[in-house]
Amino acid sequence: MSSLFQNRSLQLRLSITLMALFLLVVALQSWRAPFPFRQGDYVPHGISAKIPFERIDQEDTERARDRAEDNVAFIFRNNPAPLQSLAEELRAQLGDLAQADSLSKLNTDTLEDFGLTTAGPQNEKAREAAERFGAKSPEDRFEKLRAAIVGPDMSMAQSRIDEMVEEFRQFIAPLFETGIIDPKDVRRGITADKTLLIVEENQPDSTGKEALVTQVRLQDLLNEAGQLGRSWARFPSLKKDIQPALSYWLFKRVQPTLRYDQVATKTAISQARENVEIRMERFIEGDTLIRPKKTIDADDLTLLKDEYQAAESEITWGARLTRIGIVFILVLVLAGLNGYYIVWNEPKLATDVGRLVTYLSAIVITAFLGRLVSFDPLRAEIVPLLTAVLLIGVAYNQFLATLTAFSLALVLTMSTTGRLEDFLVLLSTSAAAIIPLRRVSSRATLIKVSFFSALTYFVISCGAAVVETQSLNEVYHNTSFLVMSAKGASLCLVAGYLVAGSLPFVEKIFGVVTDMTLLELSDPSHPLLQDLVRLAPGTYNHSVAVASIAETAVERIGGNGLLVRVGAYFHDIGKMLKPQYFIENLHGGAVSRHTQLNPAMSTLIIIGHVKDGVDLADQYGLPAPIVDFIEQHHGTTLVEYFFREATRIAECTPDHRTDAEESAFRYPGPKPQTKEAGVLMIVDACESACRTLTEPTPKRIESLVSNIVMRRLLDDQFDECPLRMSDIRIIQDSVIKSLIAVYHGRIRYPEVSSSEVRTA
Repeated sequence: MSSLFQNRSLQLRLSITLMALFLLVVALQSWRAPFPFRQGDYVPHGISAKIPFERIDQEDTERARDRAEDNVAFIFRNNPAPLQSLAEELRAQLGDLAQADSLSKLNTDTLEDFGLTTAGPQNEKAREAAERFGAKSPEDRFEKLRAAIVGPDMSMAQSRIDEMVEEFRQFIAPLFETGIIDPKDVRRGITADKTLLIVEENQPDSTGKEALVTQVRLQDLLNEAGQLGRSWARFPSLKKDIQPALSYWLFKRVQPTLRYDQVATKTAISQARENVEIRMERFIEGDTLIRPKKTIDADDLTLLKDEYQAAESEITWGARLTRIGIVFILVLVLAGLNGYYIVWNEPKLATDVGRLVTYLSAIVITAFLGRLVSFDPLRAEIVPLLTAVLLIGVAYNQFLATLTAFSLALVLTMSTTGRLEDFLVLLSTSAAAIIPLRRVSSRATLIKVSFFSALTYFVISCGAAVVETQSLNEVYHNTSFLVMSAKGASLCLVAGYLVAGSLPFVEKIFGVVTDMTLLELSDPSHPLLQDLVRLAPGTYNHSVAVASIAETAVERIGGNGLLVRVGAYFHDIGKMLKPQYFIENLHGGAVSRHTQLNPAMSTLIIIGHVKDGVDLADQYGLPAPIVDFIEQHHGTTLVEYFFREATRIAECTPDHRTDAEESAFRYPGPKPQTKEAGVLMIVDACESACRTLTEPTPKRIESLVSNIVMRRLLDDQFDECPLRMSDIRIIQDSVIKSLIAVYHGRIRYPEVSSSEVRTA
């Protein structure tokens, strides 16, 4: 326990994990019960109300609001100013008629206003008025109209006009109060039976008075049943003979005085709709909400959600806190199972804060998005779930991905529907994607596994439905359910394409490398390898030989052969900066430059190729796992040759004994952290050492490899990687066989003498 309080790194990782668990509980909305119904679900036995509840009757309320809206009067603003001059305009034109003795003496306006042109009246109502006037030709209409105005004595014409104008003024007086509506407003949708509210300009709406459209439309006012049409008899000077002409004149001269106030009308309608009392629909426990053998549609889902909300409103905060606590314990147990596996099998994930945060963030985000999209009719929670487990499978391994899929499927089901069949669909679909995902050699691999998972999704969905309904026939004929299952299966393909397209980002975020990237890096045309061939050909040949031997050895213990092969290609790239200081790059007869340097300086140059290699790898953007090979392939081993030289010099020169400290002649490390890095360390040392054998017989090779492996073991170089003693024996046997095959003996053929050559 004391070590826990002293280990700051462990405390930090535990704190991060607890924070992630808390966020997971929040993301799952653990204080709410799961809502088990979704649009498109087939209900074989129907659904009854579990509690009495009431809800807003949307249809009845909407009907009541529509009725209230229909009862709202359209508001029109009345401005009678255009009517003020009508009487005087009529006086002037009647005077013109009285003075003219023929049509040719009348001006154009008078002719048109009274319909005396040869074209005649231009609208139906005007034509009706002209026909009632009883004359067909303009001349006949003119004579009758003039006779009605002048009478038998021309000297009485002016008094008759004054009397007619005065009575006309009284005749049109009602128009000042009610106004005249624009025919365009009537055509726009205001029906004849619609009530209007007539309000004077700049007056509040409360001062208005109601009227029907027929009471403000001129043609209705002038017909026999209209207000004006009934009042002709009260005005004796407006004789029956002149009434059609005056009606026509009004059609021509009167301008609309009513202006539709759209803003005020809409405000009144909105207020009327808001004032409608909400209609409630009540249910008692046991009432049928959804009929048996029915597919839930949008209206059914709304009804079920209303019942769910009513049930949730009755839950106390104490009960909610209890539920949160239970969910947290469940999540804690799942975290313990996952954590136990990660600690013992994925130590890099458990100890690296960055990777741990990435992994936990992926889980929390997946849970949040999964729950969020689970309410979609397509049940789209399979997309974030499948995407997450595929990413984890690519980044780590199948077992961790399966364990994560189990945990996520469980918590998602627990927070969404709570139904066992949904858990089975999610888990089986995830497993179907993970099982074939051992290696990602191409993006097509991800598409294939997503297609396999899509097929699994469809089959398991249908199978679960058959088990629930106990009828294959019902499921087979339920087209809606089959379409929904097919759409859900297509979402699995979406997840596969998402992962395939995001692989470069996945490798960057998780610090991993896929087989696709490894195959690209293994191309000899890679710039770093091209530089290595040109600048340090001996080192390149050594790297190729190490790659072949290490790949064979690591595959014998179940490791990633492709990874170690590519790592071996690049493990010594740092040597290309000072190639002449490394023996494999010296040509025959060349003198080593180390003869001119003291052992300490030579050691710095030799050890420096690791740092130089890391710098080059960063410069060219090599993945982190490849950089790890560069850093770890020497571990913290001793540069033995120069250490012995320094020791010899120190023994001969007492003043320089401190120059032979062992720590100064060791590589900085770190030690190998993976099986592949451990194998590369053994193969690199053995292949280099074999080149020094003058006669590399199988016995000598075996003895050399055994000694090197033993020295590495005694030097504790494999303490930080998961290599077991049985693995090391297998690696040793594989390396010996490979080296013997490389340096196998050949038959010495007898030399041919020069005389035999001349004879031939």
